[in-house]
Amino acid sequence: MVPRKYLGIFAMLVSCFALWGLLNNMTDNLVPAFQRIFTMDQSRAGLVQVAFYGAYAVLAIFAAVLAEELSYRKGVLIGLAVYITGALLYIPACIAQSFDIYFVAIFIVAGGCSLLETTCNPYVLSLGDEATAVRRLNFAQMFNPVGSMCGIVLAQQLILSHLNPATAEERAKMDPEVLKGIIDKELFWVCAPYVGLCAIALVIWLFFLSKREGESAPTRTALVRAAVALAFSVVPMTVLYFIFPEMDKIKWVLCGVAGPLVYVLLSSGYRSMLHTLVTTPRYWLGVVAQFFYVGVQIAAWTWLNVYCQKELGVSPAQGAIYYTIAISLFIACRWIATFAMKYFNPAIMMAVFAVCAILCCAGVIYLPTKVIFTVGQLPFSANVICLVAMSGFMSLMFPTIYGIALGGLDQRALKLGASGLIMAILGGAIITPWMAAIIGDANSVWTKLVPMFAGEWDANLRLTQASLRASFVVPAICFAVVGAYAVLFRRSSK
Repeated sequence: MVPRKYLGIFAMLVSCFALWGLLNNMTDNLVPAFQRIFTMDQSRAGLVQVAFYGAYAVLAIFAAVLAEELSYRKGVLIGLAVYITGALLYIPACIAQSFDIYFVAIFIVAGGCSLLETTCNPYVLSLGDEATAVRRLNFAQMFNPVGSMCGIVLAQQLILSHLNPATAEERAKMDPEVLKGIIDKELFWVCAPYVGLCAIALVIWLFFLSKREGESAPTRTALVRAAVALAFSVVPMTVLYFIFPEMDKIKWVLCGVAGPLVYVLLSSGYRSMLHTLVTTPRYWLGVVAQFFYVGVQIAAWTWLNVYCQKELGVSPAQGAIYYTIAISLFIACRWIATFAMKYFNPAIMMAVFAVCAILCCAGVIYLPTKVIFTVGQLPFSANVICLVAMSGFMSLMFPTIYGIALGGLDQRALKLGASGLIMAILGGAIITPWMAAIIGDANSVWTKLVPMFAGEWDANLRLTQASLRASFVVPAICFAVVGAYAVLFRRSSK
């Protein structure tokens, strides 16, 4: 599957797959952590996801240009360097106790992940015989959920377990110096795993730096194109951030996405590729479906911990255990679904899973919180079981949408098409705040869906039971979009 001469490179690429999986899932736990540390509301804490998944969307096209104009190896080097830069920025953010600096640091870390994810997949495909390319990529992707599980454990053991149990009201009454000391300790443990991982990233970076043999130097034209693409991706966002610091961060990300799109429109070669993509309904509707899928995955996992805290009265560290169970179910169901695709149409399977996920959303919204059984110290109720089961039904959606959307696409447009599907990760930056807005508004129109549940304001979690339950109408809408796409293209054979 992997020629002997490429084994070292392949092993290091597998490490990159694990690294960005680890960072993705560790970042999900920063939302409840920052909410408690900075005593902020759901909407502001949700900006963590705006920063992380917004960076994926903004830098995806630049990553495609990088792979096209330079090389996969240079793409990996630049991606790792960007990650290390962002992780080191956690140190001044910790010292200053500044959420705004953390926001920028998270954006840069995610930018490195975006470059890695867009570059490493085709790099793995290129390492050997084309006949074994798919097996090679599937093997490499096995280590992505392994990294995800490590990220959950790190977040639970190093971040959430070191949060001071003091509530928002108790923190407000504390002496400022005492509170500062508590926050210093909490932010140290937020900072530690990200900075510590820089050592691993540096080892991988040095390895790829040494692998120059057989690679021709990039032409001046290629360097100029890559530099211009980077400028279109980064400069507009940077200018807006400093000129309008109070600008709504979702609008800021959307303006950032416009920059690389303008570059594509101005470049004749990329413009023709874009025309091919937008005139292929299976592709652009796939981008829409991917937007809603990634949005629901990130939003559901982000608020899973908060839901368990409110409904079952568990601590954030205990809430992370439910998250671990959900991810484990997600991984197991992905393997089962992949095997089942040998016998069933993947699109029809995805439609069935979408319907089941919608039923789970209904359970999360309407089923009562009555403990059915307890495992160790963890209580389980019917609504929380539905919340965890939702992850199992999400398992096959990302790769299945990806495969349907790119199936039969013109080879010339594949790299740009793949970057479009990575840009759809922007859904995580849009859907998560949408849920947060419903959660944090005790009088929203959505709470009329659940008049039977309590409307008393929880000052610690900054929500009501009714608003929290009502927010899960958003995942139901997202799953409906994914299900519709699956039904629409169920007859596509490729």
